[in-house]
Amino acid sequence: MEFFATCNGIPVHISDSKKGEKTLVLLHGYLETLYVWEDFIKILPESIRVISIDLPGHGLTGSNKEENSMAFMSDIVKSVLDLCNIESAYVVGHSMGGYVAIEAIKRHRERFAGLVLMHSGPGADSDEKKVDRDREIELIKKAKLQTIVKLGIPKMFAKENLRRMDEKITEIEEISETHDPEGIAATVRGLKNREDNLAFLKESKIPLLIFFGMDDYHITYEKAMTLQKELPEAKCIFLLHSGHNGFLEEPQIVKEELLKFLEL
Repeated sequence: MEFFATCNGIPVHISDSKKGEKTLVLLHGYLETLYVWEDFIKILPESIRVISIDLPGHGLTGSNKEENSMAFMSDIVKSVLDLCNIESAYVVGHSMGGYVAIEAIKRHRERFAGLVLMHSGPGADSDEKKVDRDREIELIKKAKLQTIVKLGIPKMFAKENLRRMDEKITEIEEISETHDPEGIAATVRGLKNREDNLAFLKESKIPLLIFFGMDDYHITYEKAMTLQKELPEAKCIFLLHSGHNGFLEEPQIVKEELLKFLEL
């Protein structure tokens, strides 16, 4: 069931299956919407209640005026849990959604039973990346958002999957036309200014599952191995035939590991 609700002063686009013993909150990545999860949700058992949202600045959800900070977006997630009468949930964050998920746990630890990072991590932007973010904001101001989409979305898939995933890539690109450019720019500012949460994640003791792709353009194998060493309590899954979108590229493996994590 899809619906809209006002959370923290902005309209939020929400999807909620309404039924299930355990609740799973799915948070999409940068330039995506809640629809990116549709195919994956279809293979999950009905015993899981699935909630997904368009994060601020994306899809049909509104935006903060200047910056969609990780704190602002994480409080939206908490408000959605309140609205849906969910006391405790597992949260899956894909890429940018992982940053939001970590911040949500940091601010509202009692509301989360476990964390799944899907091609994501706790680190802040490097100085070099911050410069890239500023360039991206300038391009968005020049009405180049769709150019960014066309260049960026294919890089989220392993090279070996590009032809096989061509229809999905086109779908993500077409849905991205619903984004408000000013909202995306506000989100880029939030990404640029986010804190490093590695120390927090080490200390949080929250059950943690991390998926990495062996052909991930954004998180190299070397970076993934470093993060695995930094978070020894986490269960790390390396997907052999995935880039940055393992839940689309190797959905059955992701599903199996996720169900083990949820103890289902």
